[in-house]
Amino acid sequence: MTEHRLMLLDTASLYFRAFFGVPDSVQAPDGTPVNAVRGLLDFISRLVEDYQPTHLVCCWDNDWRPQWRVDLIPSYKQHRVVAVRPGDVPDIEEVPDPLEVQIPVIVDVLEAFGLCIVGADHYEADDVIGTLATGAGMPVDIVTGDRDLFQLVDDQAGVRVLYTARGVGKHERVTEHTIVEKYSVLPQQYADFATLRGDASDGLPGVAGVGDKTAASLLLQYGDLAAVRAAAADFASALGGGLRGKILAAADYLDVAPTVVAVARDVDLGTPDAALPREPKDPEALAVLTERWGLSSPVERLTTVLATR
Repeated sequence: MTEHRLMLLDTASLYFRAFFGVPDSVQAPDGTPVNAVRGLLDFISRLVEDYQPTHLVCCWDNDWRPQWRVDLIPSYKQHRVVAVRPGDVPDIEEVPDPLEVQIPVIVDVLEAFGLCIVGADHYEADDVIGTLATGAGMPVDIVTGDRDLFQLVDDQAGVRVLYTARGVGKHERVTEHTIVEKYSVLPQQYADFATLRGDASDGLPGVAGVGDKTAASLLLQYGDLAAVRAAAADFASALGGGLRGKILAAADYLDVAPTVVAVARDVDLGTPDAALPREPKDPEALAVLTERWGLSSPVERLTTVLATR
């Protein structure tokens, strides 16, 4: 019997990468760009072929910048709300027009294949991933280019990240050992680490004067952010005066940042059917989409991969 394995795709991360990585000369017969569609389908084929998941969810950003996070930290992802400049491969999630027209096509093709798509209003794909990965009852591979999801890594539960920052073909398998080696913190400390040092890609200012090394050393010494703040408030503690002042000065930020940085793990997602199909759910619809959008090669490949796994 095949061991159950769940693959969770940070779908927007992948189709953005496909859009900026596949030439825009890849077009449908009517001239509509389909580079993101083709690239995403090829990514899925490669990942399914390499990792043989039995379950797969295309996790969706119903809200990539939830208002409740912005209310707590107004700068949260603020810099991403700009026009994409030619040549950028952004951390920017403002969707350029040639990609925007492809998103409905992506949805239609995924649904015709019968691949599970899950999003939640007022939540990011990260939160969907966090909820599905927590207590999954099977090993989990999270496919993303977002370091925020490192906080979900759990060797004992079999949760790892396939980190695609250098490309899907050059992705890195991130385990507890990887995080300790790179950042000198445990996965369960990663959110506190990111809070302390800040993260420009998410518009998180961090504590002024606290970088990676200082954040890691504080967490090594005190364990978590709450204990670090308690030490800063206790003038009898061994915490140095300069660092104490920096932490105390950042009190307002530190009151709210953990809620913003923490990936939600309790979003109501219902009971999605994540079982990976062995054949397209709606072959007739898929055939029409394939013809209309000129997707013969990627559709044939994914169909073959699903049938032969």
